[in-house]
Amino acid sequence: MKIFRHFGSCSKHVTNPVVTLGNFDGVHQGHQAILERTIALARQAGGSSLALTFEPHPAAVLMPTHAPKKLMDLHTRIGTILSSGIDRVLLQRFSRSFAALEPEPFVRDWLVGTLGARGIVVGHRVRFGHFRRGDAALLQRLGAELGITVEIVGKIEVGGRLVSSSAIRSLISEGNLKLAQEMLGRPHTFAGRVVHGHHRGKALGFPTANLRTDDLVLPPDGVYVVEVYWNDRWQPAVANLGSNPTFGDVSRQFEVHILDFEGDLYGRRLTVRILEKLREELRFPSVTALRKQIARDVARAREILRNG
Repeated sequence: MKIFRHFGSCSKHVTNPVVTLGNFDGVHQGHQAILERTIALARQAGGSSLALTFEPHPAAVLMPTHAPKKLMDLHTRIGTILSSGIDRVLLQRFSRSFAALEPEPFVRDWLVGTLGARGIVVGHRVRFGHFRRGDAALLQRLGAELGITVEIVGKIEVGGRLVSSSAIRSLISEGNLKLAQEMLGRPHTFAGRVVHGHHRGKALGFPTANLRTDDLVLPPDGVYVVEVYWNDRWQPAVANLGSNPTFGDVSRQFEVHILDFEGDLYGRRLTVRILEKLREELRFPSVTALRKQIARDVARAREILRNG
């Protein structure tokens, strides 16, 4: 088992762990640098690498009206963390009682006492504990007192801009997928459950899977070249994000048409990565005009994916 939900159960499966902690939303280039150092230090110590992360997002508990939308769903976040080479993930349920833990006891009693941490790796902007009073300086002081290694990973910049989850959220919301991808180190990737929509796609000749993405960061409305992970490989696809103005809909939907695929996907969880925007979402004068444009979109998507 690689994923644990309790400090006690996790402690039985780690040896001389080097621990990193954070929300890791997006698992971007900054997070990747932290995870890489955690893995390297664990190997040097002959121990395990452990990432402590939280669900729900702390802001959703402490400031629910100001909680940001997520770059990744939980499943994708944990999978991406593990794909970095981290040995174990400890998924801590974030609650008001957990948030009330004072920083020093959290480090002494939980990280070192319960988990037996031999090292801690964090980013330079780390904040934790009651009223976010814990920071990098506190960790370094406690590390010296407790005889454990503490390493602070400095800032990571792309294009002269600091890499952070909040910066990437803004870039994706603005439609700057190129810079967001550079900060992430990969295309914007997330997963959603396939739910029933209006069932129009099949009648148009282009059946779509309607994904539930309510709490996720998405780019502006439009038509996108995407890939969908299905049957153990990435499948070419086209996605429409918006309210389907041709049909006068109101709610925003994310619909995916997987090229050359037939099958029932309802209830399934699909992972999508967004590659490129094809065009804005438009209102067409007729269903026939819409069908012809979708055919052109699919042809253009095939060309883009074929040419890499």
